[in-house]
Amino acid sequence: MTRNVLISGASISGPTLAYWLHRSGWAVTVVEKAGALRDGGYPIDIRGTAIEVVRRMGILPHLRDAHIDMRRCTFLDADGGEVASVSPHAVVGSVEGQDLEVRRGDLAAHLHAMVRDDVEFLFSDSIDTLDQSRQEVDVTFHSGHQRTFDLVVGADGMHSHTRASLFGPEEQFHRYLGYCFALFTMPNTFGLSHELMMWNTPGKAAALYAVGDNDEVHAFLNFHRPEPPSDALRDPKAQRDLVATTFAGAGWEVPHMVDAMYDADDLFFDTAGQIRMPHWSSGRVALVGDAAYAPSFLTGQGSSLALVGAYMLANALAANRDHTAAFAAYERDLRDFVAMNQALVDNGAATLFPTTVRALEQRNTMLRGLDTLPSAPPRPAHSALVLPEFAPMP
Repeated sequence: MTRNVLISGASISGPTLAYWLHRSGWAVTVVEKAGALRDGGYPIDIRGTAIEVVRRMGILPHLRDAHIDMRRCTFLDADGGEVASVSPHAVVGSVEGQDLEVRRGDLAAHLHAMVRDDVEFLFSDSIDTLDQSRQEVDVTFHSGHQRTFDLVVGADGMHSHTRASLFGPEEQFHRYLGYCFALFTMPNTFGLSHELMMWNTPGKAAALYAVGDNDEVHAFLNFHRPEPPSDALRDPKAQRDLVATTFAGAGWEVPHMVDAMYDADDLFFDTAGQIRMPHWSSGRVALVGDAAYAPSFLTGQGSSLALVGAYMLANALAANRDHTAAFAAYERDLRDFVAMNQALVDNGAATLFPTTVRALEQRNTMLRGLDTLPSAPPRPAHSALVLPEFAPMP
């Protein structure tokens, strides 16, 4: 008898999980609250073990074609003067010729293309309630429709509704890392091409990222804040005003960036944080990707963890007919890899955003010396997991 699963979220971990579960004989439904796939989007990294996941899916050549060939990172001081101009691989610890950087929307589109003919997609809808029994999960959707599934998986991001409905408020699992950030696009009036420019003062950073020769650039405003601004997290006007107040009087092109932020229709504001949970499943419902173990953008590993986590969960379900044993194997085999990647923030991953004068001086000294150093070897956290061969159907 065919087992059926509902996956909430159609970004990265959701379609990846859908691909591998379909391959092992599951009937898969993916529900996504957005009306369609989100195209474009900011650049994301695919590194280490995650490269093997996309290779096994057959999309590695397509992602290599979509790879963003960033050539330089230029760091600026408070007045906009150049501190250092260095290779991006030296800055982020990626391995040239192996690791990839692509637009988030490009990765999502390739993942969707792999499964759209085999998997049911429900756009413009979401899970409203879950009612579990020993044998199944009754789901009521926001649209009012009701259906029953053998399993449900929350792949719905750091602010997962699935997690909240099952385990409780996000605050229990959220580890705030001391930064807030705003992402948006703005006109490329600077003539930037395949490069990143980053301005820093203690506790503040502003960056412009041109992924090609486009008319638009990705703008990034990041600032240190001891406590998260809870009152602003769900109020777009309060978010814009908080960023504008924080960067008032800043030099370089920051005033123009703040003005552009007010005009942007794609502003994404959030805190830098992690999700740390003692368990990633309860009964017949499991979590994957950022919903279970978001590592934060400071690690550069969010998308890679989503890809690897989806593969490992699907493999565990393929190898174990009993979902309880499968969920236990998923956690056992993946948790150390997650912990290593989340620990990157404690091992200097936030050094691009110093919060004190002394730390900024130390970082700038480090940057000036990077061009004289050999390329960094791959960081162990990125490749610390050897993927098992995908299990045959039990």
